[in-house]
Amino acid sequence: MPKPVLNKRLLTTLAALLLGQTLAAGLPDAQALLDQGKWQDAANTASGLKTAEGYALAAQAYTLGAALLPDNQKKAQFEKAQNLAKQAIGLDAKSANAHFELARADGRLAQYSGILQSLGLAGEVKRELDTAIDLNKNLAAAYVALGLWNAELTAKGFIATRATGADRSEIAPNFEKAIALEPNNPSHKMEYANALILQNNKTAAAAQLQKMVALPADTFWAKRDLEASKAKLASLR
Repeated sequence: MPKPVLNKRLLTTLAALLLGQTLAAGLPDAQALLDQGKWQDAANTASGLKTAEGYALAAQAYTLGAALLPDNQKKAQFEKAQNLAKQAIGLDAKSANAHFELARADGRLAQYSGILQSLGLAGEVKRELDTAIDLNKNLAAAYVALGLWNAELTAKGFIATRATGADRSEIAPNFEKAIALEPNNPSHKMEYANALILQNNKTAAAAQLQKMVALPADTFWAKRDLEASKAKLASLR
């Protein structure tokens, strides 16, 4: 008897479903690796998916991983994150995570640039953060970054403030929005404290750090932040 032949359309549908399941499983796997501090494995797994969200997560992995590298390797790391975020946007211009990761990478690269270039990057950071928030009103990390953006630039003085439109009055509302969205995320309170320190408000910064160290640290990165925040809190007392 002749073997039954599966309909080609059915085969195509099954293959697409299997591929979708593989991609869906791959992103949580990459996130789990990143949460464990295995940023290189996370970046490879995420970028291997060749999707917008995969490239965005890989960009995040490179940015976070830079903290563990010598200073002379950080810039190249942030450039990789920047390129990955741009790849993600190229695949899906409506990915809030991709726009956020581009903003984050640009912000880090501004630290290695001259005054004019860094101000140009600051403008791009703001545009990308605004886009990320427009696409996802609940993206807490974008509000944190926007709060820091205003804190860092207003701390640099009149020229930076005038050139970028940074506003001291925008610091607290952005952090309060992020904390309202994710009240148990310790990094939001840590970054709020950093912003307050930039504004020379050490008392309020200490209050935020006190709240931060009381929260559980569930990931490799949160544990690093916790130890750094304990040391900073001690120095503010």
